[in-house]
Amino acid sequence: MIKKLKNKIYELRISRNMTQEELAVAAGVTRQTIIAIEKGNYTPSVALAISFAKIFSLSVEEIFWYN
Repeated sequence: MIKKLKNKIYELRISRNMTQEELAVAAGVTRQTIIAIEKGNYTPSVALAISFAKIFSLSVEEIFWYN
């Protein structure tokens, strides 16, 4: 069975009233990357996952998990 990485980037972004563009700029990626991560179509690098953790002041494990 293949595990799929899940995340709560969308929920965190919305709860902080951030646009996809604002999050993309903060993380140093494109808006298209944010869209793909939110849809579960893209698994971010460790460096990008750590960037999200810093942006949201959470641990990586609080944002990403395996289904």
